[in-house]
Amino acid sequence: MSNSSSTHDGKYFVIQKGKAQCNQGNSFPQFKVTAHQKHYWNDDEGQPDYLAVTEDDLQFTPSGPSFGQCKLKPSSGGYLPCAFAPAGKWQKTYEKVKVMDKSCLTEISELMCSTGGKITVKEHGQTASMNKQNIKNADPQEQHIINPFMNFQEFQEETESDDNICE
Repeated sequence: MSNSSSTHDGKYFVIQKGKAQCNQGNSFPQFKVTAHQKHYWNDDEGQPDYLAVTEDDLQFTPSGPSFGQCKLKPSSGGYLPCAFAPAGKWQKTYEKVKVMDKSCLTEISELMCSTGGKITVKEHGQTASMNKQNIKNADPQEQHIINPFMNFQEFQEETESDDNICE
C-alpha cells in the first residue's frame, strides 16, 4: 500500500476573491481569473468571486501596480510602484485537480516575478459555513463539549423539522 500524501493535503483551493501578497510589495490585490469562467469552489450559484484560480491566472485586481510599492525599486521618496511581470506560471499547484487542463492553486502555491519578488497566497478566499447536512451528521455529544450552553440535539431536531416546511 502506497502513501499518497501530498503537501496540498488539508489546504484550501484559492478562489477569485482571495488575496495575493508579494514579499517585496505592500499591497494585497485580489486574484483575477481569466483562464476560464466554468468552475466555482463551494458556490452553486456561479458567483464570480468563487471562480477557481488556476496556474494560468496571472492577473490581479486592481491591475497596474498590483502589489503597491516595490522594495526592489528604491527612489528618493521611498519606493517606486510595482511593475509586476510574472516569470512563467504558478508553481506548487495541485496537479491532481484541474480545471480545463489547468492545475488549481492552493494556499502553498507560488509565482515568481521577474523583478525579483515572490508572490504567494495571503488569503484563499473561502469561508467556512455549516449547511443542513453538516448539522444532521454532527455528533451532539461532541457539540456539547464545544458549546455546553447549547442543546445541539434540539437544534438538530428543529433544523430537520424545517426541511418539512414548504416554501
